Amino acid sequence: MLHINDLTYRIGGRVLLEGATAVIPKGHRVGLVGRNGSGKTTLFNLIAGDLAVDSGEIRLRPLARLGRVAQEAPSGQHSLIEEVLAADKERANLLSEAETAQDPHRIAEIHTRLADIDAHSAEARAATILNGLGFDAEAQKRPLNDFSGGWRMRVALAATLFTQPDLLLLDEPTNHLDLEATLWLENYLAAYPGTVLVISHERSLLNRSVNEILHIDQGKLVRYTGGYDRFERTRREKMELQTKLVAKQMEQRRHIQSFIDRFRSKATKARQAQSRLKMLERMEPIATMAEEKTVSFSFPKPSPLSPPLITLDNASVGYEPNKPILSKLNLYVDMEDRIGLLGANGNGKSTLVKLLADKLKIMDGKLRKSSKLKVAYFAQHQTDELILKSTPYAHMEKLMPMAVEAKIRAHLGRFGFPGDKADTKVENLSGGEKARLLFALMSREDPHVMLLDEPTNHLDVDAREALIQALNAYEGAVILVSHDSHLLELTCDRLLLVGDGQCAPFDCDMDDYKRLLLEKSRASNAAANGEDRAKGGKKKEDRRDRAAQRAQLAPLKKAEQKAEKIMEEWAEKVAALQERLADPKLYDGPADKLTELQKSLGEAEKKLEAAEEAWMAAHEAHEEAKTAS
Repeated sequence: MLHINDLTYRIGGRVLLEGATAVIPKGHRVGLVGRNGSGKTTLFNLIAGDLAVDSGEIRLRPLARLGRVAQEAPSGQHSLIEEVLAADKERANLLSEAETAQDPHRIAEIHTRLADIDAHSAEARAATILNGLGFDAEAQKRPLNDFSGGWRMRVALAATLFTQPDLLLLDEPTNHLDLEATLWLENYLAAYPGTVLVISHERSLLNRSVNEILHIDQGKLVRYTGGYDRFERTRREKMELQTKLVAKQMEQRRHIQSFIDRFRSKATKARQAQSRLKMLERMEPIATMAEEKTVSFSFPKPSPLSPPLITLDNASVGYEPNKPILSKLNLYVDMEDRIGLLGANGNGKSTLVKLLADKLKIMDGKLRKSSKLKVAYFAQHQTDELILKSTPYAHMEKLMPMAVEAKIRAHLGRFGFPGDKADTKVENLSGGEKARLLFALMSREDPHVMLLDEPTNHLDVDAREALIQALNAYEGAVILVSHDSHLLELTCDRLLLVGDGQCAPFDCDMDDYKRLLLEKSRASNAAANGEDRAKGGKKKEDRRDRAAQRAQLAPLKKAEQKAEKIMEEWAEKVAALQERLADPKLYDGPADKLTELQKSLGEAEKKLEAAEEAWMAAHEAHEEAKTAS
């Protein structure tokens, strides 16, 4: 499908790609990865013909159709479904010609071709894609101009997917998506019939949707089979192996050099020494893989506060008087809390975060906060508020006027701005560096609670892993909105589902939430494809009932698992004490030690008996609930 042969490209005098070669066969799904600035988007522009190569060549299979999402959001008064359908130029032209054609033979050709391209199902396919990206049947009929730029970029993505190009190029396709749409896209790409080349920092997408990784490494293209986790593991093993080979070669060189130094002046050994010298000169150094510099940062430790930090009691919040977005909000936040907010965009997740950040006023109910509480708020739009001609140090100095320079620079250093980097103009920072600067700015006062609304949009995979580590080491509370399921899974221990004007605990895990979304998506697609409504409604109701049953059973299942774990722990302690008491040497020793062990065994056996009873009760409750449902 795609051949890249000995490609070299320079930008601003800097060699970005040099001798890069790769082959992507038809039907393969490939993730293009590399550090920010390594040339991923540039390679896309070269493939698309928007840039000219300096040397080498890029060859696409003859007559292959290349698809790429438009960089600008579509606009106009026509509907979303019309915009997507119009993306298939051939179908649109054929339908237009069919209305005016007079020649019977041409009319027959038109209808034959329409049948070949499956034109009769086009509207249903377009509706399915739009639905997966978050647009219900009603929204699909609304004009484009009714939607914000981010939502219209979803329409641009839908239009590209609808055309089903032979080679699909996607550059960070999840940037404008919520978690629900991201999960749908992962499944869509995993089943895509054509060839896919996708740039993404989403670890989940790169594990589930592609079967190869193409890594831009020091200007070269290196191909790995499997998803991102396998790529990372294979690359690490290669680096370890090459490090060992280099060490072995260095030892050989030292040994040869030692022989030369000892015997080159002796006539009897001069020939051997000269031979060793030639051997040393011919020994090619083993090329080592450059270990890419990884970003690390850490959040400051907050001072302890008595719980609760924040309490919401039957609260309501919204943007217009008497029109709340969320009602009956009840929330309790403590220092140890890690809370993930789930729900589609537009359901109110950001609204709730803004309420807790004092960006919105409460409309009804009560909001109580600790008097000494410090809250930090991160929102992606804040990058637009940075002063481009200013520096990270100047931004921080403005917010910390009483702090000495050393303290300001130390704080910036925690977030990857050491030394001269803190004096770089913001306009010269990458998107990921700007995001890290926002982290530094928001955490300058050692906050007790951090509110993070889509913090990963401009972070690469390594920076996201650094964020996970920093959040897990942070000793305050975190409330997180993100479309990155990997981030949510590894940092949050409480999940709240925001939807239908309310916010309720979601007592299952992220895998359960993904299954719930897939069931909803299938039900919506069935309706979009025009299946029998009564039958579809019954299936949808059944799925909803099953999801509700799982949610109802989840706390009982967790209680049973917790009781079982406690029971196993006490069983292990009893077994260990019995083993010690079975040792004959124990009875030759002090009597008080024997008595102490026997007493400990008795207490442990009582604890085990109580744990067994608790597990039995939890097990019976779970089984009864399953039978009743």
